[in-house]
Amino acid sequence: MRYYVLTDIHGFYDLTVGALAERGYFADAGPHKIIICGDLLDRGDKCRQVIDFVAGLLDKGEVILIRGNHEDLLEDFVYNMRAYAEDNLRADNHNNNGTIKTVTDLTGATKEQLITSPGAIAAAMRQSAMFRKILPAMKDYYETRNYIFVHGWIPSTVIKRGNEERYLYNAGWRDASAKEWEDARWYNGMLAAHQGAAEPGKTIVCGHCTASFGHSAFEGKGSEFGADADFSPYYGGGVICLDASTANSGKANCIVIEDEEKD
Repeated sequence: MRYYVLTDIHGFYDLTVGALAERGYFADAGPHKIIICGDLLDRGDKCRQVIDFVAGLLDKGEVILIRGNHEDLLEDFVYNMRAYAEDNLRADNHNNNGTIKTVTDLTGATKEQLITSPGAIAAAMRQSAMFRKILPAMKDYYETRNYIFVHGWIPSTVIKRGNEERYLYNAGWRDASAKEWEDARWYNGMLAAHQGAAEPGKTIVCGHCTASFGHSAFEGKGSEFGADADFSPYYGGGVICLDASTANSGKANCIVIEDEEKD
């Protein structure tokens, strides 16, 4: 099977379709699927087009969807919109990460209407294709013969010392709880892989943290977000990170992987 893999497209529809076209997806007549490793929405201005595109792929059975931390944020905001409204939308996580912008873009509501009519707007969101079709189709991970596809990383044991984090491999990660998977969607997969928390014999394909972090921290190539940053896919021992920080770089990464489905 040929897999076209993207991640963190964040509502940038044109860049996503352009990356797929550049890799030959639309001309591919053989067996193939797209894998998107989470974070479909927020930040970009074409969330509705992304939803329509992904919903169409689901109808054709041509996409595998991995859940990202921004999907968690969206569900949290929609299901708790009344509480956030009562606090006048003073929710840093949702303001900083674009959740509120996504809801206003998709519903046409203003921020003031989110405060005055949270119930109606939340109900409209729950009836959308994002909630009725896309979110239920999302997986914590997808595994083939040689690869594992996740958003941030596989659930690991994390030891924190001040501002530093140490990731330890957890052999039972496939049976992790929903909370452990939610936490793992925020992990830095490149750092985890370099610390030895990778799956033996497999390569983990991830997003969430910008690929430029790996190029800068482990290859000495440029900074993470400066003019010299390298946003191309990062390849390290046991990890491929694809997040191009599309909002900053103006590009989306797409790689093509040939592999057999897992037995």
